[in-house]
Amino acid sequence: MAEKFRKIVKKGWNYFWREDSLGSWLLNILVAFLLIRYVVYPVLGVVLGTHFPIVAVVSESMEHSTFNGILCGKSPQEYRESFDNYWDTCGNWYVQHGISKEEFQQFPLRDGFNKGDVIILWRANGNNIHVGDVLVFQASKPQPIIHRVVSVKTEGGKTVYQTKGDHNADSIEPVLGEHQIDQSRIEGKGVIRIPYLGWLKILFVEAVRPLGINIQR
Repeated sequence: MAEKFRKIVKKGWNYFWREDSLGSWLLNILVAFLLIRYVVYPVLGVVLGTHFPIVAVVSESMEHSTFNGILCGKSPQEYRESFDNYWDTCGNWYVQHGISKEEFQQFPLRDGFNKGDVIILWRANGNNIHVGDVLVFQASKPQPIIHRVVSVKTEGGKTVYQTKGDHNADSIEPVLGEHQIDQSRIEGKGVIRIPYLGWLKILFVEAVRPLGINIQR
């Protein structure tokens, strides 16, 4: 019995590590995903003080480039991505809301980020959230939203935050409830951007969706 068990284990080990086949490759990806999701992810959550220590960006709402020819609700002609060009297109909204170009240039992740990037988060509370920070919060969507804080105010004795996607024309109400985000909806704030790495999750989620497996985090 013991000898049979050892043969099964050895066969499985060789298949996992040495077999050059599609099945072995997919198994390696699945195991890596499960280890990250259920081991690495929770440990990072404890260290960084948030239930969402790492998020993959799944939309274009923080990009500083045009998407389908549109940026901040406008259609700039021959647009080339740069901070100055972004400000020329989108800056008027921020000026109207009391944020100058010089202030925006000092914001964390001032150049936004792209779909498929990964953002590492840190715990967020009333002591460390400021205008310009990138905030991850819950809304009426399966995935959390990651947008920039554009206003901090006190209402009814509690602090609430307004956010806006850098790519968007305005804060989104009522779907995202971006005008009044309280602490109960906040998951963390973005501190580090890792380009492209999030595509691994996005592609994996889309690959398993036809199998009836819906992964939200």
